[in-house]
Amino acid sequence: MIIDCHGHYTTTPPGVGEWREAQKAAVAADPDHVGELGEMRVTDDEIVTSIEQNQLRLQRERGADLTIFSPRASWMAHHIGNEHTSKFWSQHQNNLIRRVCDLFPDNFAPVCQLPQSPGASLDNSVAELRRCVTDMGFIGCNVNPDPTGGFWTGPPLYDRHWWPLWETMCELDVPAMIHVSAACNDNFHSTGSHYLGADTTAFMQALTSGFMADFDNLRWIIPHGGGAVPYHWGRFKGMAEDQGWDFDGLADHIWYDTCVYHQPGIDLLVEVVPADNILFASEMVGAVRGIDPDTGNHYDDTKIYIDNTPSLDDEARVRIFEHNARRVFPRLQTPGAQP
Repeated sequence: MIIDCHGHYTTTPPGVGEWREAQKAAVAADPDHVGELGEMRVTDDEIVTSIEQNQLRLQRERGADLTIFSPRASWMAHHIGNEHTSKFWSQHQNNLIRRVCDLFPDNFAPVCQLPQSPGASLDNSVAELRRCVTDMGFIGCNVNPDPTGGFWTGPPLYDRHWWPLWETMCELDVPAMIHVSAACNDNFHSTGSHYLGADTTAFMQALTSGFMADFDNLRWIIPHGGGAVPYHWGRFKGMAEDQGWDFDGLADHIWYDTCVYHQPGIDLLVEVVPADNILFASEMVGAVRGIDPDTGNHYDDTKIYIDNTPSLDDEARVRIFEHNARRVFPRLQTPGAQP
């Protein structure tokens, strides 16, 4: 079985955007706007069409079996509105993901968005995580390390501010993908620099603080191949040795996905990162949708790269394609699959 750990609902029906635009307009008129959950008008037929023509079609064409699926990352936009509007937006997004997974139970498994907001406590996020996992069968969450959208004025991930969320994740036995949303800071391109910089920043916050050792069961996926981590593995490892940081201990807590869109990048990833700490992922349909003119293949058809990596044997490929995901997402259940 091939499990893609990183998929987003980027092809939502028009009613999703219409609901959000109305909420954003209300916030623009009154920053303290609270609003209500209300109704998001999306039919099952619209969901089926949006998935069958996009994610499911590509899943079948490219030979994957199951996608771990979450709301569109760039639309989380935690910097917009306040803790109340973020709560209602997140609830709608997560309800929508649950509907997708109910309509296609063999092909998608749900991961939730959290209602984070700059300067707010994580109480709403903890409550939404519990609702999604306990009541709706979600298997993980996305955590934004910078809800300010590129200004990084909030507490780092090792700060006690985050403790209630880390404790709840451990209690529920679910991992988090550490994934920022769109940048509102003009210094950063959202998917080209903010995403990759945030991946590296999350890793460094974990490395320099050592806080993850306080949580035996805390598990992170750092997406996009870990940002700069594989490329600068020697820098980070050397700094850790100089400073007495526990570099090797992070292997018990952090995994990296394969959203790296060329063969040399994947070759490097699997050369420096242990195979046990790599999860297959494509992020489709995501930031890169075109065809590489040098190969004739889609950049985000990452299965091709894993298949063609010379340093991997068949056993390592099985770990990357399936077994590691089952370890990181123990709540994952798929019909007919091995437990």
